[in-house]
Amino acid sequence: MNKIGVTFLTACLGGAVAIGSYKLIESKLQDGSSFEDKQKVYFTNNPSPTINSSSGELDFTQAAASVTPAVVHIKTTYNNDSGEGNSGRDKQMQDLFEDFFGGRRRSQGPAQGSGSGVIISDDGYIVTNNHVVDNADKIDVILPDKRSLVAKVIGRDANTDLALLKIEGSGFPIVKLGNSDNVRVGEWVLAVGYPFALNTTVTAGIVSAKGRQIGILDQGNNQSTDGEPQARTAIESFIQTDAAINRGNSGGALVNTKGELIGVNAAIASQSGSYEGYGFAIPINLAKKVLNDFKEFGSVRRGYIGVNFTGLDAEQSKRLGVSEINGLYINEVIPGSGAAQSGLKEGDIITKVDGNQIFSPSDLQERIGRLGPGDKVQLSYLRAGKLLVTNVTLKGEESVRTANNSTNSAVTKNLGASFAPASDVLKKKYKISSGVVVSNVKPGGFFDQLDVVQGTIITSINGRPITNADDIETAISSGRNNMATVNAISPDGMQIRYQFQVR
Repeated sequence: MNKIGVTFLTACLGGAVAIGSYKLIESKLQDGSSFEDKQKVYFTNNPSPTINSSSGELDFTQAAASVTPAVVHIKTTYNNDSGEGNSGRDKQMQDLFEDFFGGRRRSQGPAQGSGSGVIISDDGYIVTNNHVVDNADKIDVILPDKRSLVAKVIGRDANTDLALLKIEGSGFPIVKLGNSDNVRVGEWVLAVGYPFALNTTVTAGIVSAKGRQIGILDQGNNQSTDGEPQARTAIESFIQTDAAINRGNSGGALVNTKGELIGVNAAIASQSGSYEGYGFAIPINLAKKVLNDFKEFGSVRRGYIGVNFTGLDAEQSKRLGVSEINGLYINEVIPGSGAAQSGLKEGDIITKVDGNQIFSPSDLQERIGRLGPGDKVQLSYLRAGKLLVTNVTLKGEESVRTANNSTNSAVTKNLGASFAPASDVLKKKYKISSGVVVSNVKPGGFFDQLDVVQGTIITSINGRPITNADDIETAISSGRNNMATVNAISPDGMQIRYQFQVR
């Protein structure tokens, strides 16, 4: 009998210790850990019912019921809508998005906007789009139960179009964070939000593509707040869906049929400004890093490899004279960067990141976008047909700014083009010992006005051989009054000469 009593007391003591330890860990997690850790505690205490997946008989009711209580309506107020005090970049981004998501309503009083958001933490953290709350003087969050609360901005990032808001309170319903890496093309998804300022609306569709780049973030993302050019750091790797998305859906939830948040709705492809079949969402795995940075630092701590590159396809590979049609062709390695220290060189072709095949720039950008300064990434690359592997330690944004400030202004500002070193194949083909390929021409830029097209090989300027972008700066500066005589080879192999003055 005594043994039974001792055993019972031991069991009770052990249970008490376990519960006490768990509560202590729970308290620490709620105070300072990542949103994923906070959600683990939440769903341990509030287990959700098993929800059917996409396979078998379709049933969206459970997923919709679990998500809609945590998707909120965001109303923004702008006391100064004239654009005064806004940077050129902010104003341009505002104009780009205004015709679609959360467009501001002009009236006699303050302008207003409308969008959506998703509660991801029961203490009131909300993810939405940067363009929904950009420059707002007041942000009201309307909960599905019709409560209205004022939100404050914890962090915003134009490079990913993400923002983190906070409302006061506790015990809010949340949407479970999913894993966007596991999303498959063809699987069913739901888009949840407040289109046209209607009450919570749920639409269904499938994932029609992954890793999409549509250029909407880059359009307003090439200038800093002081108007000077800055490094291109926009990250676009959207999940594409045909679930109906319209005005006001921006910042809302894209969830799988298990009710897990896999993306934050951000844009559509449309000629009319309304839904025409394609919507785009920011992958949640990219958003997790950005949101946790907002919570911890108030801004994003982003890591950089330190290269400028051109995405390869059959046409671009032909211009550059390389046989590989997938991967990223390195145009420039920034001195002192992680890439330079790891041994990467101009003309190398990056083929894999952490063992994952690279088919487009977004494949690399999204992976790197999840990491911060000091993190390491493994890159596989081709050099002269040989496959090599290196580990790169990412560096902070300051290294990119420094490199950009040292970049030649004539190349970056005036010529309106980017360059890649000519491959050995091209040099052998045209019997040249030097040359750079015009890998991109900016519409309306100086080269565009001169009808210099992609694929043109510049062999010399002012009699100086050209092997990289720095040589272009040196050669142009050597000419009187920045006059330039350019010897080049057109994509069809014709010898051509340009003469112009760089202003």
